Amino acid sequence: MARSILHMLTPLRHMSPFDVNMAIDAGFETVVTYTEVSLADVVSLTQDSIFSRAPADGTRTGIFIGGKNAEDALDMVDRAKKAFVPPFVNHVFADPAGSFTTGAAMVAQVSRALRQKFNTDLTGKRIVIFGGAGVVAYVAAVIGALQGAQTVLVGHDGEERVSKIAFTMKWRFGIEVGAVDGTTPEDRRRAIRDADVILSAGPAGIPILSAEDLKSAPKLLVASDVNAVPPAGIAGIDVNAVDVPLPAGKGVGIGALAVGNVKYQTQRRLFDRMLASDTPLCLDFRDAYTLAVEIAG
Repeated sequence: MARSILHMLTPLRHMSPFDVNMAIDAGFETVVTYTEVSLADVVSLTQDSIFSRAPADGTRTGIFIGGKNAEDALDMVDRAKKAFVPPFVNHVFADPAGSFTTGAAMVAQVSRALRQKFNTDLTGKRIVIFGGAGVVAYVAAVIGALQGAQTVLVGHDGEERVSKIAFTMKWRFGIEVGAVDGTTPEDRRRAIRDADVILSAGPAGIPILSAEDLKSAPKLLVASDVNAVPPAGIAGIDVNAVDVPLPAGKGVGIGALAVGNVKYQTQRRLFDRMLASDTPLCLDFRDAYTLAVEIAG
């Protein structure tokens, strides 16, 4: 059997050691990293990877897309897929900054809590997402909308930037995602007024919603915060929280480690799936979410 090879591409100066470790621990025998990769580079790198091996070895060869931008990663995936010349096809897996699997794990944990604590699901729920310009927020918004929720991105610097992001989501996935201003405390309280779910994916160590702010969300059922650096992004949710009562209302909170545990298992098992599959796979956050729901229970 041919050796398993993973080509790891990133537009950044460095490939994430986290992702390299995950790939090697999953069992890839050879891992090669490529940095400062542009979209224009993807075709030649992909075709070099496919034409240097027999078609039967395509399932022993993978392309991993890193970086820190959701749209850039998805564009690179599309470019790699178009570069394939069947039967010369490899696996492709996108997880920029680990955020595709993190966003998927976050929504999966929220879905679990809604079902176990409130006997309901994501359908029709209003999900308000802070850190709206980031990759985790992007993924959570798209997954939520695809699951029938009303997702809303909150912009810490106004509505304009998150509105543009929401527009690209509609163009790429055919979904409707809202965008609101979250510049001031008053704006943030207004944003969460009708929220069933609140997700915090803002910068580490930056408090976003206080206990007093949460009183403005009387319908709130579940809140989750992926910030692992104190202070918490959402008051009352520490890193170890699993369905803990929030400081206001009837809702429960889910912390960074509960999300991270599902994220870790999801990323590892997607690498495992690549190594085990007899057919080439193309994996992104939608595949991650399906698996994360299974893992979250």
